[in-house]
Amino acid sequence: MGGFGRYLAAALAARFASEGMAMAVVLLALERTGSAAYGAFVLTAWLGPHVLAAPLAGALAGRARRPRLFYVGALAGFTAAVAALALLLGRVPMPVVIVVALLGGTCGPMVTGGLSSLVSGLVATGRARDRAYSWDASTYNAAAVTAPAVVGLVAAVGSAAPAMAVLAASGALAAGLAATLPYEVPGAGPLHPAPRAGMGAGLAALWRVRELRAITSATTVAFLGIGSLTTTSVLLATELGSPGAGGVLMTAFALGALAGSLTLGRITAVGPGVLVRWALVATGVALGVAALGSSVAVTAVAFAVAGVCDGPVLTTTLRIRSQYAPDAVRTQVFTLGAGLKLTGASAGAALVGLAAEAPAWTLVTGIAGLQLVAALVHVLAAGRAPAAVEVAAAATGPSAASATARAGRRTPGAP
Repeated sequence: MGGFGRYLAAALAARFASEGMAMAVVLLALERTGSAAYGAFVLTAWLGPHVLAAPLAGALAGRARRPRLFYVGALAGFTAAVAALALLLGRVPMPVVIVVALLGGTCGPMVTGGLSSLVSGLVATGRARDRAYSWDASTYNAAAVTAPAVVGLVAAVGSAAPAMAVLAASGALAAGLAATLPYEVPGAGPLHPAPRAGMGAGLAALWRVRELRAITSATTVAFLGIGSLTTTSVLLATELGSPGAGGVLMTAFALGALAGSLTLGRITAVGPGVLVRWALVATGVALGVAALGSSVAVTAVAFAVAGVCDGPVLTTTLRIRSQYAPDAVRTQVFTLGAGLKLTGASAGAALVGLAAEAPAWTLVTGIAGLQLVAALVHVLAAGRAPAAVEVAAAATGPSAASATARAGRRTPGAP
């Protein structure tokens, strides 16, 4: 298996563990304490550090003299936290469990954006890298399909504790595979080129580089809706007379997203910004149709179509980050972008919790509307199309002020 093949295996294993945590934590809390609220608090502690830890994680990854050790260590810390939660949740005082969840959550940015930042160092620039980001995006979608299903099956056959053990084993596999990766490939460019950047440099780049600002703001708004889709799908299925069909709807969406990332996500005939806007609009329209579905079958089809339309968004997001992020803050850009999206998702889930008494179709309509708003946000944030092609400037210095250099789309062959 080549370097990129091992990367995909590591990314899939890590994201499988990450995607399964939401269901596994809640099931384990219910099993041991009888309280879903307990699980919700632990899950909030798990997700909360993502956006706060992202700048630090990205900066440390960029400064690491031995990136292999840093990435393996982050994945090992993530795995250790999953295993510790499996043992401690419901058996020790809740503050202890919350602290473990917070510590594990700080490793989360490296599982998402941090790993994706490795692609540019494993695959040479050009069409091959575009395809690589399509495959990378598919690992998120594949994990979203398989992890909840496996967790639910293991919990149904045995209990939630073995399901958590499966997630910990998957994380351990990811760490082991990450240890075998070539962290620099001839022709692909170094993963973390000098000069080094301060912790605030990534945030400065996200704001100053127009393309990064547009995609980050748009996807954060979109995830304000997508993050609440799991809970809303359960409410919608119940409203349609099939309380247990919420998983069917989300599986349809995840399968559609996987297909979309592997097909539509590879489109390069149109600009990535244009593709993102149309994908967001199409996702919103499809979810709007789903809100009006008269049966689970019809709604599942609409969810699948929405997933197909949503699939290219992640692939294109990864491509834009790679093309426009200044070299010195590439990892920070990836980790921060992922952290902000997860924060939007967490906020959306909280909002749905507050509005759970509203008719489910109105909640789905709201999620659909947020996709349209996200497309508009992208248009406004992107402004006019960039004129001349410009090589990304390196961001240097010890603080956010060091990332003031503008960055543009990389020319073919540029690092």
